[in-house]
Amino acid sequence: MFHRDPLRTRNGMEKLLLTPEDAADLLSIGRSKLYELIGDGRLASVRIDGSRRVPMSALVEFVDSLKETWNQLPDVGPARRRRD
Repeated sequence: MFHRDPLRTRNGMEKLLLTPEDAADLLSIGRSKLYELIGDGRLASVRIDGSRRVPMSALVEFVDSLKETWNQLPDVGPARRRRD
């Protein structure tokens, strides 16, 4: 079964903008949660006419912000794992 690469166009070029569905898939969240993050201003997006798109750079910034928040949590002993 063929699975398309959400990060590449049909001719193999790297995508700069992703559909909400592809962005949600890359973050391993649902589409509703993605729209919630956009609505809260935590994830940047753009509109092209009637279509919503999420810049790849916005996904990277969002994940980086999650890592920063995680690393700023107080150390609570062995139960807290540090993920880099």
